[in-house]
Amino acid sequence: MDAIAVREGRSADVPRALTVTELTRLLKDTLRSNPLLTRVLIRGEAIDVQPTPAGHWFFALRDANAQVACVLFREEREGLGFDLEDGMEVVASGDVDLYARRGEVQLVVRALTPAGVGAFWASFQHTRKKLAAEGLFDAARKRRLPRFPRRIGLVTSEAGAVVHDIVTILRRRFPLAEVVVAPALVQGPEAAASLRRALSEASAVVDVVILARGGGSLEDLWCFNDEPLARAVAACPVPVVSAVGHETDVTIVDFVADVRAPTPSAAAEVVSPDVRVVSAQVDESCDTLRLGIRDALRERWTEMERLRERLTPKGLRRAVEMHAARLRSEAASMLRASATGLVRRRDRLDAVGRRLDVLSPLATMRRGYAIVARPDGRVLPEAAPVEPGDPLIVRMQDARLHIHVDAKEVS
Repeated sequence: MDAIAVREGRSADVPRALTVTELTRLLKDTLRSNPLLTRVLIRGEAIDVQPTPAGHWFFALRDANAQVACVLFREEREGLGFDLEDGMEVVASGDVDLYARRGEVQLVVRALTPAGVGAFWASFQHTRKKLAAEGLFDAARKRRLPRFPRRIGLVTSEAGAVVHDIVTILRRRFPLAEVVVAPALVQGPEAAASLRRALSEASAVVDVVILARGGGSLEDLWCFNDEPLARAVAACPVPVVSAVGHETDVTIVDFVADVRAPTPSAAAEVVSPDVRVVSAQVDESCDTLRLGIRDALRERWTEMERLRERLTPKGLRRAVEMHAARLRSEAASMLRASATGLVRRRDRLDAVGRRLDVLSPLATMRRGYAIVARPDGRVLPEAAPVEPGDPLIVRMQDARLHIHVDAKEVS
């Protein structure tokens, strides 16, 4: 039997079937277009933390009744400042998306912070020990604050009372300085990155920077324990003063900063001289300078009077007489010194003469000895070279005898 071709027909009221890809794309677009699913904050317990060779982290957040898959890409993970572990309670900020390959709804995490005192403390200690080992807390690397800053940078929230308090104090104490405010978030998952950007912008145009925030809970201040922010403070080209929270609050930024102020108001006083004190110091210096100039002029005037007195006839006569007396005294001293020197040298010559006389051959001849020599003057210390008939000269104390040898007897 021959095959019969049957044309497939479709009823007009039957909808077209979507492909899996089309469905996932539709779901993805729907999720991404919903503003309620963008930059959501979710708090939960991290489970199934799985680092990948590429540097990403896959994990899930759960509570008592549900869980949601999460992914944290390498770029965001490198700025965390702590290691995510199973069982750690965290607050995640991110966008809800669809992982098409698995058809799974997931949270693409943009920022992550620990939640709970235990997790906070563990992360704080980890970051503190790491940066301390690198020398970022060493006192030797801390810089001195400029005494008279021309521009003072302020990195803080523009909405809080901190900026008003600091600016008010700076204007009162040192109105000569220009205050540059770089607004930033000071709380929440996005705060650390915001603070880093504001610090970079402010440090490019100021002489010193104040990094400030008012008081708050441990979670409120957590962004100031961010490791990348601490490194940015350490690498800041100008000195940084930290003023975070109350005096009892301590953050990683406090350890890295060049100066730690107990409060934001104290930070304003640290970076600015009091114009009233400076004015008093200037007045005191002016008084000291005036007194010094007056004393110097009086001294020069007295000296000029002395010189003028010396140039009068009476002064000149007195100077001549004084110098004449001095010359006479010097001459007498020279004569005395010369006489004494001559006597001393004469005595020395007499002593030398006596020693030479003792050693002189003439003294020996006075005792009855004579010197025998050949006619050419060569002295004969012994008779060996003398032969009978040789002419000789015998020198005695008072004369010379020219003789010839008749015979030689050797003793």
